[in-house]
Amino acid sequence: MTTDIKKQKKNVKVDGVEDEGFKEETEKKTTSASNSSSEDEDQKKEAPPKTFRELGVIEELCDACEKLGYKDPTPIQREAIPTALNKRDVIGLAQTGSGKTAAFAIPVIQELWDNPSAYYAVVLAPTRELAYQISEQFEALGGAIGVRSVVIVGGMDMVSQAVALSKKPHILVCTPGRLMDHLENTKGFSLRNLKYLIMDEADRLLDMDFGPIIDKFLKVIPKERRTLLFSATMTSKVEKLQRASLHNPVRVAVSSKFSTVDTLIQRYLFFPFKHKDTYLVYLVNELAGNTILVFARTVHDTQRLAILLRSLGFSAIPLHGQLSQSNRLGALNKFKSGSRSIMVATDVAARGLDIPLVDVVVNYDIPTDSKAYVHRVGRTARAGRAGKSVALVTQYDLEPFLRIEAAIGKKMQEYEHEKDAVFLLSERVDEAQREAAIQMKELQDRRRSKNNFRAKRKHDDLDREEQVS
Repeated sequence: MTTDIKKQKKNVKVDGVEDEGFKEETEKKTTSASNSSSEDEDQKKEAPPKTFRELGVIEELCDACEKLGYKDPTPIQREAIPTALNKRDVIGLAQTGSGKTAAFAIPVIQELWDNPSAYYAVVLAPTRELAYQISEQFEALGGAIGVRSVVIVGGMDMVSQAVALSKKPHILVCTPGRLMDHLENTKGFSLRNLKYLIMDEADRLLDMDFGPIIDKFLKVIPKERRTLLFSATMTSKVEKLQRASLHNPVRVAVSSKFSTVDTLIQRYLFFPFKHKDTYLVYLVNELAGNTILVFARTVHDTQRLAILLRSLGFSAIPLHGQLSQSNRLGALNKFKSGSRSIMVATDVAARGLDIPLVDVVVNYDIPTDSKAYVHRVGRTARAGRAGKSVALVTQYDLEPFLRIEAAIGKKMQEYEHEKDAVFLLSERVDEAQREAAIQMKELQDRRRSKNNFRAKRKHDDLDREEQVS
């Protein structure tokens, strides 16, 4: 089987660049991304990129963009910002990492500058982490002109959120379920003066079964509003939502093909399943000094791999849906700040999150869905930067792996490595696996004990209520 896959990969180039190591290729990719060649100019005959000023953005926001390091507008920003400033509804289709957040935040803030009011815009996001990130970007762009944003998501105290809403913020960034909870239960909270509705990652909003809540939400907000819908893909569900929520929209599609960016170098490692942890440790050790995002399929493996890597001296931290909201945010902040160089995550981190300077994405488990692969590797090589990804492929992953290659239209090359160097780590990895198994059992026992205690306390409270009555 190893021979078969190597036959398929032999003499294959990625984007016409031979494999001379990650470092050399990254330099080549970065150069090609930042300096367009005369050959490309002859082929595309494109004019130089417009500036934010040329797009009609006010001076205050241009200054904010400059401070944030936004030199030139990205393709989706060049298309969407002028359209939104012309007071049109927008459907924006662009691949992950293309700068969609600024594409809707800039026109909203500019109009808010002219007509400041409370609850001016609602942004719906599929995950809590993405909601916090969007809010941060609104405040970074609009902080100098007094824009106030609040995040309304599940897993947080509703009373404190109600207090935040009572302070009349300009921008609400929400997950759909918790926003409806407040509309139905928080006294005095209404969106009757809403001017903008923005749906980010709309395809994922609908994939996560938020559709019925969004339908309900659309019935209680003003019909006279502007709607901006952004998505990586145009699915039948998104088409249906577009018809229900947008009025005569302008469609701006930067990339209709579902693909990875040109500045991403993609490689694979092929080996027997039983050596999977050993190959991961080898790869992490080889890439020491880089920030690495490792994707695993299950919560159990995410936690186990983080413990295994920590026991071998790597600064790893897990991120998954069973962590409390404060722990999830804490893990993200540690990774963003650089105090942890490795994050092991489920797909909760695969979409929308802009974690600065992720150098390498490692797919410990190969996703069965090609779109999930593109969203995972989209955490690196963002906004024109170079990045790397490595897929760990076992004999059980060949079919989905080849399907991914077909979907992205690229044949990946094998990551160059010495097998002897990998197996030198086997003994230490075996010890770390045993240690991780012990710690996982202790963790599960603590969780079971805590759940039993909560159940017992609830039962005791019911007994007391019965005695009182």
